[in-house]
Amino acid sequence: MQSLTLPQNLPWTQLTELLQGHQQWLVLSGAGLSTGSGIPDYRDDQGQWKRRQPVQHQDFMTRPEVRQRYWARALAGFEAFRQAQPTQGHLALCQLQNQGLVDQIITQNVDRLHQKAGSRRVIDLHGRGDTVSCQTCGFRSMRYAYHQQLKELNPDFSTLTAKIAPDGDADLENRNFEAFHLLPCPRCGGIIKPDVVFFGDLVPQSVRLAAEKALETAGGLLIVGSSLMVYSGFRFCRLAQQKGVPLVAINRGKTRADDLLDLKISADVNEVLGALVNF
Repeated sequence: MQSLTLPQNLPWTQLTELLQGHQQWLVLSGAGLSTGSGIPDYRDDQGQWKRRQPVQHQDFMTRPEVRQRYWARALAGFEAFRQAQPTQGHLALCQLQNQGLVDQIITQNVDRLHQKAGSRRVIDLHGRGDTVSCQTCGFRSMRYAYHQQLKELNPDFSTLTAKIAPDGDADLENRNFEAFHLLPCPRCGGIIKPDVVFFGDLVPQSVRLAAEKALETAGGLLIVGSSLMVYSGFRFCRLAQQKGVPLVAINRGKTRADDLLDLKISADVNEVLGALVNF
């Protein structure tokens, strides 16, 4: 494996020959692609946590106080998350898809920025952050509409502001959340949850199978902006290695798959992807 830096020492010929020699690349994107949109990530360049770990699925489902804290924080952070715009990297991947170099995209992000950029054939591995659903009856609605109802129930929380957190909530600390009113499902009274895969939960089987099928027909796997520390993403690197297709990563810092990669570029993912479009 080789590790390269941008811009002076990046051998564009080597990179483009590798990409162009194996058409129909499958892209696996992570949080590093969206930091330029103002959405922070959880890990540092060494793959270590740099902030409080996100909410756990079991805690959210079993503890009302955890749901109170989550939704109160979400009221303060979701609008900035919702208004985030695609980065140069998102737009470049859309262009590379239009050019035929990239076939499908698997994203570990829940921000829907690939879709905002115009990309098609996107698999949201960890779900989508712009909708919510009932965990009992399956009732689904747009998240902004649910938030509006929460604001009406909780006027004291509706105007609070705080720094945005990675998954659409915010770093709203030193608050008493006991007075926050939860809003149950209007159909059955069940628990409403964002349509994202929380830590400790499993990727839905249909989504996992769709991602595995995408890899079956891919000429290579290109990782962009991910440390791959979460196994749900890392597993595709192992599958690609077993399939015998090339593995390339563009990520500033350590990845869990460093020992598996054919080529690694330790550089800003947006700059590299932007340059690839016009190379």
